[in-house]
This record gives sequence, C-alpha cells and structure tokens, in this order.
Amino acid sequence: MEKVRLKDQTAACPRHRNAEPTMAQLVGPLRKELADSLSSCRVLVVGAGGIGCELLKNLVLTGFKNIEVIDLDTIDVSNLNRQFLFQKKHVGKSKAQVAKESVLRFCPSANITAYHDSIMNPDYNVEFFRNFQLVMNALDNRAARNHVNRMCLAADIPLIESGTAGYLGQVTVIKKGQTECYECQPKPTQKTFPGCTIRNTPSEPIHCIVWAKYLFNQLFGEEDADQEVSPDTADPEAAWNLADAAARATASDQDGDIKRVSTKEWARSTGYDPVKLFNKLFKDDIMYLLTMDKLWKKRKAPLPLDWVEIQQHACSQEEACGTGLKDQQVLGVLGYAQLFQRSVETLRSQLREKGEGAELVWDKDDPPAMDFVTAASNLRMNVFSMNMKSRFDVKSMAGNIIPAIATTNAVIAGLIVLEGLKILNSDFEQCRTIFLNKQPNPRKKLLVPCALDPPNPNCYVCTSKPEVTVKLNVHKTIVQALQDKILKEKFGMVAPDVQIEDGKGTILISSEEGETEANNNKFLSDFGIRNGSRLQADDFLQDYTLLVNVLHSEELEKDVEFEVVGDAPDKAPTPSAPEEGKNIANGNKDSAQPSTSSKAAAEDDDILIVDSDEEPSSSTMETSPESSNRKRKHHDAETDDATSKRKRLDQQPADDDDEDIIALD
Repeated sequence: MEKVRLKDQTAACPRHRNAEPTMAQLVGPLRKELADSLSSCRVLVVGAGGIGCELLKNLVLTGFKNIEVIDLDTIDVSNLNRQFLFQKKHVGKSKAQVAKESVLRFCPSANITAYHDSIMNPDYNVEFFRNFQLVMNALDNRAARNHVNRMCLAADIPLIESGTAGYLGQVTVIKKGQTECYECQPKPTQKTFPGCTIRNTPSEPIHCIVWAKYLFNQLFGEEDADQEVSPDTADPEAAWNLADAAARATASDQDGDIKRVSTKEWARSTGYDPVKLFNKLFKDDIMYLLTMDKLWKKRKAPLPLDWVEIQQHACSQEEACGTGLKDQQVLGVLGYAQLFQRSVETLRSQLREKGEGAELVWDKDDPPAMDFVTAASNLRMNVFSMNMKSRFDVKSMAGNIIPAIATTNAVIAGLIVLEGLKILNSDFEQCRTIFLNKQPNPRKKLLVPCALDPPNPNCYVCTSKPEVTVKLNVHKTIVQALQDKILKEKFGMVAPDVQIEDGKGTILISSEEGETEANNNKFLSDFGIRNGSRLQADDFLQDYTLLVNVLHSEELEKDVEFEVVGDAPDKAPTPSAPEEGKNIANGNKDSAQPSTSSKAAAEDDDILIVDSDEEPSSSTMETSPESSNRKRKHHDAETDDATSKRKRLDQQPADDDDEDIIALD
C-alpha cells in the first residue's frame, strides 16, 4: 500500500468559521494513474451518520471528486457528539444535505450530490448502481444492508461494508463471484420473547420493558394482535378453572371493571383516565393472573398495586435512589406511579390534538413516550419482585442502544478508504476483512486483517440459482404472511412477484398495486399449494429470483409460523426427508441489548457488534446485535470445535507489513 500524508489544512475545517474555504488534499507518492482514477471515480456512500460523516471527509481529503450520498434520516441533537459535520443549528435538517455542505468546505471543487431519501426507493434501481465504480455502506440496519448487497451484486459493483459498536469495528469487501456476499452466512434471528412470558410470567427487566412498549402501542399507537399485553389465558402452563377465576378476579367498577376487550377500546371508554389505567394494569390484571394457580407453584407470585394505597403509604418513604443525573436515578413506586400519571395525561392530550382516529408512534427520543415506558415497565418490575431501573437504563434497553464512539467511527472510515484505494489500484487480491478489537490481541495488534472468504455455494442470494426450502402449514399460512413475513422480512425482498410452478403459471402475488390483493387473506392451500410445491419469487428491483420449495408441516412449535430448513439446498429435498434446520442461537446474550419485538430493527447509529471475547473471522460479515457469536477463530470453549480454520494473515511472515496493521509496543 502506498503511503500518503495529509497536508495540514486546519483552515478548511468547518469549525473555523472565519477561515476562507480552501482545498484540503493529500500530497505524497500516489501514482499518477491512481490519483487520476480518484478524480474520475464515482462513489456512492449509503448513510451519513457516525461512519458516514468520517467517510465523506476522508474521501474528499484523499482526492475523490465525484461522490453521491444518500440518507433518509434527519439530524438529532444526540448525533452532535460524534457526527462532526453537524452543528446545533442543523438539528432537524437532512443529514445527507448538511453533510454535503460541510464537506464542500474541505474541498469546494468536489462534485457531491445528496439525496434525502431511502436507498430502498425503487428509483435507485440496478441502472442507478451501475453509475458507480464503488459503493460504500455506512448503514445502521440489516434490511438496507441486504438490499444494497443485492443491488451491488446485480450491478456487479464492488461494495465495501462496515460497522461499529462501541470500541469494536469491522470493514469488509464484497465482490460478485469472488467473495462472500453480505448474506452468504446465516444471520441469527433477532431476539424475541414468547408472548406468554411477556404477558404472564416476566422474569427479567427486559420482559417488562417489552411489555411497556407493547402497551404504548395498544393504548396510543397502532394495535397489533401479536403485541397484546393482557393476561394470556391460553398459556399452556396455566391450569385453572375459568369459573373460579371469574369469581376471584375481583375488579371493582370504579377501577374500570376487568373485561377481556381491546385494550385501546377499554382505555377510550375511560377517557384515558390514568388512575383507572393504573388499577387495571397493575391491580386487576395481576389479580387475574393470580387465579392461574399453576403458574405460581414454582415462581414467586406477583404482588398487585393499588393506586390509593400507594398514595397513602408510600409518601413518607418516597426518595430517589442514588445521586447523579436525574435520568440515572431510580425512583420508588410512588415516583413511578406519578410519572405514569403525568405521561398518560400528556399522551392523551397529544392524541386529542391529532384528532379522531389518530395514532402516536413510540420513539425513545420523545420524552412523554419514554416517560410512559419507564414508568410502566418499572411498576411491572415491582409487581414481579425485580429491581427497578433508571430511565437511562430503560432507554438503553428499549432503544437497543449501544454506545457510539467517535474514534471507532474514524478508524473504520479510514479503513474503508484504504480498501477502496486497493480496488481502484487493481489490487483486489490485497483486499481484506479488517477487525478493530477492543484491546490488543496476543500479537499486540488492534487491527486484525483476514483473507476474504469465497462465495458460499449454498447462499440463497449470490449463488447462480438461489433456492430455499420453507417449512410451514399450507392450511394456516395466508398469502399476506408469505409476502410480508417470509419473502420481505426473512428473505429481504422489496417488491416480490410470486408465481406457482404448477404448469399453469398461476400468479399468487403481484408487485403491481391492486392486481392480487384479493388473494391476500386466502390460505396457500386454496391455490393448490401443498407439500413439495415450488414457488418462483422475483424481485425485479433487485434483479433477484428465488425458488421456494414448500414443505408442509402441522407440527410447528407454538407461535412459529414457518421455518427455513437448513442452508439453501442445491436441489429440492424430497418432502419425506427434509434437511433438519440449523439451530441459530442468538449471538448477544446480554439482556441489556435485545431487540424488543419481531419488527424491531437496529435503528441506532452504526450498530454492529463484533464478538469481543474471541477474535473474528472474515465470515462474520454482519456484526450486529443478533450475530456476534457466529464464526470463531479460536476453539469454542463449550464445544472445543474450531468453526473457522482459515489461515490468519497476522500469522504470516513478519516482512509482510503492508496490511494496514497497527502494532502496539
């Protein structure tokens, strides 16, 4: 790798407001051919957040002149501590547009185009991607990464993928036919919890926080049948007598009367009275749970709360625990009861201002919404005898927040540019997956390069004929679920068209609006789909075709709608002998950072996790909260099984010093 140095151009920094805009640039022994290619090369940067800001600055300082950046997000005050292209005056504005304006102060002659839009918009099709020589991802969610991966494969454009999580980071290069694509290795599903655990028997604070987020949607947002919060009478653990339960669940009329009706409908009937809501949620529903005798034979039974009793008995002993910032204090029961009351009243007012039929959207950065979830979750923790949490802790868990470190983003952005220079210099064989570790490895290195893996022949995205087998119940799975939960959510399609391979070419799903909407609520079996049927799913935006083999089963686990059977097979397996599905464990065992619903996406800045306990391999292409324990370089402590045997580059002879490795003395 050619060494370069940066000319001191402090006057070009946007923070020096009185300075004249000047050109900051690299000077040094870059070959003329490479320097010329930088000037003419068109680069697409996807994301203008923590990594994106550093990357845009690096690109113009390196000599890239033609850059396009796209980001749908707007600037929030919480971004300002690390996304240095933004200032307080920019809050609420487009990240892409402001980043462009700030970067142009480093290099006024650069040609930068900013899009305040989603990269998944159909306007950014394969032809759009073919306009670039390089695509660099600085994204914060899996769905967008999957999409860009497929678009780059379809356009045959090199993609540099990256991510950070705290002090950990990673950069890798993806090229069609030569390396693993982003989806070559299976990603563990996001952390979810059984409905009966959330509704009946929470045992960890995160269960209560998930319940509180569900409750917010049930009361003020869009209702979802999968996010019910009332006691689950269908809990298989609960053996009880319904008649006896009705007699023992003594809900008083003035407290709203306990009825098995829609939570939102009941709340509206009370005028969103916070006291009635409190007594229903933390007294009546808890007393109803206590009637499910079998649940409490091996568990500590919950303790109902009563609004009046709390006001009478808790006043004298109510104190915030600990000193320090307000958000880091843990209140008592009375404090959280009062916070619950205030937040309900505020949210009720917001609903009324929006008008009839309006809905609110939960946002961790919206104070009333965060207050509500903090109060409701802590009150439930108290009911189930758990230690309560501060608002800061609840926000971290509810928002899946992992601290973002500016210096980590800067290091990773630098590595992205170095890999880009290798590609433009026609040195693709020198490209590496590089990991930034939290602490030096035994060879005293923080940056560890690994050779790029070849494509996975069983990948359902980049193989020549992508194919998967899906186990489901054709008599219970509707077409809408096939489209939304399987093709879009699981397999990352944006606008699928589905045809049944039945000899007739029956169209099951069309991406054209209105063409097949009548099919949505029909079962797959209504169209003759049975065990062994084959469906061809096409996403013309992604230039991607997937063959789906249907494996009918009536023995799926409770609350499981479908399973992907093993890796994508080369040929459809015989229905009588399906390949056993691989059990993919959740990589992040820290309950402080789980996903709180099946719909949750890691929407926080640059959240990717590289397993910090053992050194990673380049196969760990996504390092998000749901994939931190996938492939290992060392033997697994539990199985003593070496799951990755590729030779590590840092074990090569010492004279091979061109791998961008930082060694500590």
